Order: sequence, then C-alpha cells, then structure tokens
Amino acid sequence: MDNTPPSTIEKMLETQRQFFATHRTKDVRFRIEQLKKLRSAILRYSPKIIDAMWSDLRKSPEETYVTEIDRALQEIEYHIKHLRGWAKPKRVATPFMLFPLKSKVVYEPLGVALVIASWNSPCQLMMIALVGAISAGCCAVLKASPYAPAAAKVMEQLINETFAEDYIGLVQGNRDVNIFLLEQRFDIIFFTGSRELGKKIMLAAAEHLTPVVLELGGKSPCIVDKDADIDVAARRIAWGKTLNAGQICISPDYLFIHRSLKREFIIKFEDAIVKMFGSNCRESKHYPRIVNRKAIERLKGLLQGVNIIYGGEVNEPEKYIAPTLVDGVSASHPIMQEEIFGPILPILTFDDINEVTSYVNAHEKPLAIYYFGSRCKEEEILRKTTAGGTCFNELLLHVANYRLPFGGVGSSGVGKFHGKDSFMAFSNSRAIVVNPTWFGVAARYPPFSNFGILRKVMHL
Repeated sequence: MDNTPPSTIEKMLETQRQFFATHRTKDVRFRIEQLKKLRSAILRYSPKIIDAMWSDLRKSPEETYVTEIDRALQEIEYHIKHLRGWAKPKRVATPFMLFPLKSKVVYEPLGVALVIASWNSPCQLMMIALVGAISAGCCAVLKASPYAPAAAKVMEQLINETFAEDYIGLVQGNRDVNIFLLEQRFDIIFFTGSRELGKKIMLAAAEHLTPVVLELGGKSPCIVDKDADIDVAARRIAWGKTLNAGQICISPDYLFIHRSLKREFIIKFEDAIVKMFGSNCRESKHYPRIVNRKAIERLKGLLQGVNIIYGGEVNEPEKYIAPTLVDGVSASHPIMQEEIFGPILPILTFDDINEVTSYVNAHEKPLAIYYFGSRCKEEEILRKTTAGGTCFNELLLHVANYRLPFGGVGSSGVGKFHGKDSFMAFSNSRAIVVNPTWFGVAARYPPFSNFGILRKVMHL
C-alpha cells in the first residue's frame, strides 16, 4: 500500500477537529446511527473480509467469521443496546457536610482519536476500537497495518464508503506514516501491537500528554496441574495455540505441566492436532500461515538449540510452520525471553504449583494466564499471580465476552476495552457539582467563624 501523504493526514486531522467542534458527535442518536451504519457495512463487506484474511494469513472462512466478523458485530450490538444508559449522566451521593450541593458525573468524548491497528487481526481489532470511539462520541483517524495489505485495502474501502472523512478516516503506510502520526496531537491513542512499539507510542504520547490504550501481549503462561482433565486440556491448548497459527496476543506462550502428565499430554496434543487438521496440517484448509518471510525467519531462529519433540516442519515459500512442541528449554533461551507469536509451544515441568507461580511472578506481568486443574486451586492462582485476564480450564474465551474488560497490566498493556470499558476508554468522566445560591456555610470563609461547629458537622 502507498503511504498516505503527510499533507492528507494533516488535512484529515484538521477537518475532524472542525467537525468535532460542531458537537454533532455528542448526540447519542447520532452515535447509534453511526454504529448501525458500521454494522451494515461489516455485513456487506463480509465476503471481502473473508477473502482478504485468506490472502494475508490463509485464515479459513470459518475462523475469519468467528474471530473477525462476528466478534465485531456482537460488540456493535451490545453498544447499540446499552449506549443510552452508559451516556446518561449519573447522580452521585453528596456527603452531608456539602449540603445542599448536588453531584453527578457526565461522560463526554475525549475528541479526535488515533487508532493504530495490528496485522494479526486487522479487521476485528480496528473495528472494536472504532466502536468504542463512535460510542463515546469521538472522531477517529484509523491506521491500517501494511503487513496485512489485503485487509488494509478492504478496510479502507469499507471506511471510505461508510463515513465522511471529517468524521472517520483511514490512512495507509509504513513506519514513516506511524512516526508522522505520532508527531501530531491527538486526544487519545489506541494501539495494538508489540511491547517495543508500545513503548515508542507511549513516549510519543508523552510529548502532548495524550492518554493511551495499549494492548501489547507478552508471554502468557498455560498451566496444567496434576488433577487436570488431560483430554480436555490437550484439545483446548492445541486449539488455542493453532488459532491464527499462534499469531494472537493472548495465545498460550509456554506450558507448565505437572511432571506426571507430560508424556500423556504430548500424545493427546498430537491426537488433537490430527483431529482438527488431519495427518498433514500443511494440506488443511483450516490451518493458517505466518504473516511474512521476516516472521518465519524469526520463528526459525527461536527453534535453534531446542529439542523439538513434535512438529517442527517449516516451509518458507508457503510461510508455513507446523504446530510444534519443544522441550528442554532453559529460562535464558530466546524462546523464553520474547513473545513467540507463532505455533510453537515450549514445555516445562513442575512438581509443586509454587514453582510455577514463582516463575510467573519473577517475569513481566502477562496478558493472560490459563490454568487447567481442580476448582479448589482457582483462588490460589488468583491470589498468587497477576494478569490482564485469566481462564480456568479454558483458553482465549475471556476475550469473547464483551461484558468483561480486556487489556493487560504492566508491560502487557495499559487500559481496558470491550463493551462498556471501550465506551469509558474514549470518554472523559467529568465531575459536576451544583450549589444553589440561597444557602451557604459562613464558617468555610476566613476568618472561619464557628469553625469548631463545622468540624463536628464534617465528621457526622
């Protein structure tokens, strides 16, 4: 895709500021109308989105519908249903000492938003962020990822056909465009991507003290305890690790399994892969591909010096890497130092769950933790660890519930979104007090007459 010229970006940003200044976007009826337009556009463009995801990542139509299209549509429906209630001013109780003040919170849009989308889920992530911006009453400049060019082109067509550029606009290009965008002043920046780029965006945002929502990822551990249902665990982990060929921010990054279950898990994992993709994943229409040659080379590098106990096949021309289990990795090996973002799963063993929680806590806080085992351990896992989200006897599906906040903690992300949290992410909660003129407390003014009485009233 050609880079959008800086002059075009500057004009887009200026016209959006002018349109936001008309206050039209603050009308809840206007916001709901735009959400409905977006819903119709996604439905209309669904065949093109499916074709684009096959072209960029060889995602099957079924996987694309579930992870890209339906997820965005559900988010839109939830906002349409609840937006009036979210946007309504909320009465807040006022302490007796402040009588007769009345207090409330008003939710107002932050202004013009910048949304920088990632390549691994280029439609869904952009659309869900856009839903939050529209719902809150913002204008938005969207930046598509050049690493998913087919999806970027479809998204540009969808946005240009659906919205006026002075309200919602989309720009294309490489990192030079990102750099120019980040030099501009926005009212909020929403970014999905790597930690390294997240740090650069936060640094750029600091120049204008711009609030950010950063969805970054990291190394999310998966734990299989001695009392886990090994059949269920193996099948769900195989599914979670191969969805989009592991190119998902919440994909399980490494596995801690109780020593007694390791051998059985490997057998069950292999069986699960065969049931999903057949005896040769490369021939399956449901097994995706790695995004580009650079990513293939990086993943090949991570396989150097490790013991491959299952899979390991790489076909660079086809951008294919088979589901792969590796063993015998040390904590210092590169595969345990960086987010894998591919269908490779290192296996580590443990005898006591405290070994696992100690390891997890000694590293950066993950975007997700997955635990397979008995219900009695759930509270212990929650008490001894921290993560953006957690699933027990399941993977990934916390992201599918739009009623749950989604996001990281610490280095795995800043801010939450999905559902009402998306509305809040793009809104300013404005505190309001109203005081009548017919009553006033003289003791609050110098020389503080009867201040002793006021102190007693303050502590009632």
